[in-house]
This record gives sequence, structure tokens and C-alpha cells, in this order.
Amino acid sequence: MTPVARTRTLAPVMALTVLFLAGSARPARADITAFLGLSPTPERHMVKGFSGGLSFLVVGFEFEFSHLGEDELDHLPGLKTYSGNVFAQTPIEIKGTQLYATAGAGAYRETLGDAEETHVGINLGGGAKIRLLGPLRIRLDYRVFQLRGSPLFSTYQRFYAGGNIAF
Repeated sequence: MTPVARTRTLAPVMALTVLFLAGSARPARADITAFLGLSPTPERHMVKGFSGGLSFLVVGFEFEFSHLGEDELDHLPGLKTYSGNVFAQTPIEIKGTQLYATAGAGAYRETLGDAEETHVGINLGGGAKIRLLGPLRIRLDYRVFQLRGSPLFSTYQRFYAGGNIAF
């Protein structure tokens, strides 16, 4: 079979395959979250932030920013994290709840007074998105951050509750 004849045979098969896959694909879903929480590292203090994500049936991706406030009097460093995460979630809600596990990497800036460290870190965690009404959900999340470089604290934990809107 000549290359031209092979191309003529493959072209309709490829076109039908692409049409079939495009017609059967589920639309991606997105959500945004604004959150408040606590970090027990090194002592309990407040964290706030937001995230936006895109999810397919089981796998998704999200960008997240969080800010842990600095308290010089109690010697509690501030921490800003910027991370890209991948997550795996239950494909359907179970009694209005969707569970997920997540892992990610990104940059951070830890500050305390004049001391400052900027480097990269990784995070692992998981949580639940609980449906309230329509697209409104509550998101509960737990993360462990491992910071590289020379931070004052190389491991941070974070618990948060947030308002989540799915669209």
C-alpha cells in the first residue's frame, strides 16, 4: 500500500474517532473557594486564602494562594504560599459530599521581622466538598506543607473551612 493510499484510509477513521470522543466527552467543571482556617505551626494562628480549580471526572487541577499572618510579639512567622495542585476525587457525590486527596508544589515566602526566606515547597492533603444548595458548597481541607531552603519551620500544617461555588 502506498503512503497516499494509507493516508486516504486512515483519514476517515481518525476523523470518526475524533468526532466520537468529542461527542462523548463530559464537560469540565470548575470551582472557586475562599477560606479561613488555623495553623498549629508553631502555635495556633489564622490563615486565609483562595483557590480556583478545574476538574474532570476523577482528576483535577487547582491554583491556591494562602496567607498565614505574622505575629512578631509571639514570635509566629508569616507564610505566603502559591501552589499548583493536582487532586483525585470521588467521581460522584456520596450523600452530597465529594472527597478528595491532593498534592502540589509551588513557592513560599516566610517572614518574621527582618528575617525572610523565599523558596519552593510541596504540600499533601485532602478534604471534602459538602453541597449546601445548588452550586454552593462548604469545603473542609487539611494540608501539610514541606518547605525547602532555610525556613524557620520546615513543616506547616493547615486546617480550613471555606465557601465554595461550583460552575
